[in-house]
Amino acid sequence: MTGKILVTTRSFRKLDGPHQQILRDAGYEIVNSPYARRATADELAELVGDVEAVIMGLDECTAPVIAHAEKLKVISRYGIGIDNVDLSAATAAGIVVTNTPGANALAVAEHTFALMLAIARSVPLQDRHVHADDFAPISGVELYESTLGLIGMGRIGREVALRAAAFGMRILYYDPFPPPDDLLTQTGAESREVRDLLAESDFVSLHAPLTDESHHLINAATMAVMKPTAYLINTARGGLVDEAALYTALRDGQIAGAAFDVFAEEPPTGNPLLTLDNFIATPHSGSATRQTTLRMGLMAAQNALMVLRGERPPHVVNPQVYERDQH
Repeated sequence: MTGKILVTTRSFRKLDGPHQQILRDAGYEIVNSPYARRATADELAELVGDVEAVIMGLDECTAPVIAHAEKLKVISRYGIGIDNVDLSAATAAGIVVTNTPGANALAVAEHTFALMLAIARSVPLQDRHVHADDFAPISGVELYESTLGLIGMGRIGREVALRAAAFGMRILYYDPFPPPDDLLTQTGAESREVRDLLAESDFVSLHAPLTDESHHLINAATMAVMKPTAYLINTARGGLVDEAALYTALRDGQIAGAAFDVFAEEPPTGNPLLTLDNFIATPHSGSATRQTTLRMGLMAAQNALMVLRGERPPHVVNPQVYERDQH
């Protein structure tokens, strides 16, 4: 055996395929996390001591974890977001951090639409009513000719825009980095500042990264400009939304409903949002498809192996680590 690679992400572990085989073929021992959930910092610190790579989900990879990882050369994120990784500590330790942009875009875009349709037509609530022998229909709203506001027009936001155009929706977007002109031509998407987008939209869908600047981007003040008939969809990061303010807005009818795949604390045990009929939740499963697992898993495995071979992978999150090695 060449060395050990720790795998913490559950879907990578559960589905056998080329993403695991290429690690074995390279001579590495795959060490699976013993946890059926994301590991805490203390738990992860106990697992990283003798591994050369980690293929990681949303586990807490803090500076103390990295300090325990004496042999670690690469943290290969199975996914896009790196808000749970201490990039400064990783860079200082000479550890390359990679991610898998685009691998989950189709799955998350489709999940976004599943949530949008479900909240627009109260699908989960109506299902519960039918199971309880209540066959009275609940009136919903159509997506056709309604306005969708996209906050974030990266890979996932663009896939959502394409699907929204097929549904006959008017599309607004906010992103400091404009999308390609051909996408704008194809979808008819129009640029807006965040406040104007919120005021005009019937559906608002979040596709932005979580940063210090975007934390609680959706809060009491920003929701105050939304239509009382508007719906909020979040398949990005829970920290983008002030959940306490959202609970108040939903309870008081300030907005019509919300559908979330992500939460500030996961699992959202005891979260008051889960008591509301106009709130739909899924367990951070936007990318949980067989196709995405294979696609994202193979990309994450390839990223890890490239670093271990001394090569530079295409999706490095902390390029400063290479500048550090040159000094």
